[in-house]
Amino acid sequence: MKILYAIQGTGNGHLSRAKEIIPALMNRAQVDILISGTESQVKLPFPIKYKFKGIGFVFGKNGGINYYQTLQENNIFRIINEIRKCKVSDYDIVINDFEPISAWACYFNNIVCVSLSHQSILLNKNVPKPSKKNRIANFILKNYAPSRDQYGFHFKTYDKRIFPAVIRQEIRKQKIKHKKYYTVYLPSYSDENIIKVLSQIKKVKWKVFSKHCTKPYQRKNVFVKPIKPNESSERSMAWSKGVLCGAGFETPAEALFLKKKVMVIPMKGQYEQAYNAESLKKIGVPVIKKLGKKQVVAIEKWVASNDIVDLSFPDKTQSIVDKILTSHIITTHLSNEVFHSLNNL
Repeated sequence: MKILYAIQGTGNGHLSRAKEIIPALMNRAQVDILISGTESQVKLPFPIKYKFKGIGFVFGKNGGINYYQTLQENNIFRIINEIRKCKVSDYDIVINDFEPISAWACYFNNIVCVSLSHQSILLNKNVPKPSKKNRIANFILKNYAPSRDQYGFHFKTYDKRIFPAVIRQEIRKQKIKHKKYYTVYLPSYSDENIIKVLSQIKKVKWKVFSKHCTKPYQRKNVFVKPIKPNESSERSMAWSKGVLCGAGFETPAEALFLKKKVMVIPMKGQYEQAYNAESLKKIGVPVIKKLGKKQVVAIEKWVASNDIVDLSFPDKTQSIVDKILTSHIITTHLSNEVFHSLNNL
């Protein structure tokens, strides 16, 4: 079997998860890798056969997406051209982690595309939903990377096609300590905004990992460090007292795996994070709407607490991949039998 594994490259979570899924796929089949998007600092230790600019989102500095820059980056003629160039017909199956170019190429070429992502299962009826409905956002979630079958990951297994979060080996192997600092990862906020708020919470050491600076520096009790391709925050998170981060998927899941207390701030205008925030709230993780002076009291309360949400994320990556591939092989076999039976009538 020949597989194309297509990964969304906007943000770090998709590629972090891919580092575990790719070896599991390679244990069972010939695998080529496609990446679209340009906003990730994670580098894969595998050869990349196809690279596209894709359909990405650009983070702003005030807690949300920079829509103007996002529109500038996404040229419809370039996107159509990339879809045409994507050679999905060379593969038996495309496994897709919320990657739009290969997904739409499969749609137009009638190739089997199977979603294996966090986003693909957010519309599942059993997954907690945000109180405010957004039809446009739901439409985007459903059609951004269309697929024939959907499997995915979440904080809890709400359905038989929903699996526990994939935790990287770099995180699983970390030695856990409980020092007195807090790790911060809020890529949609500027360093100045973060420092302005967190410096008001004195007697606390904050270690901020930033996408906006190039050199480490300190302001009052806030230490800011750039995120580099070969330098990650795994140890900082494993040794911290707690983690303050966006309501993405991988970072909160990894922090919970490390048995850290977690507080999340969903990115404005990012509907996936609204879904995540609702799920995290239901399992006991504190959620604040934005990072501002009005939230200082809530953050202080979180710092003073000792509440840790106890979740289990067993290492089942290979069995998950095997389940999906086995299901596809059976489906393909049955489809071929039906096709031959009809031809013999």
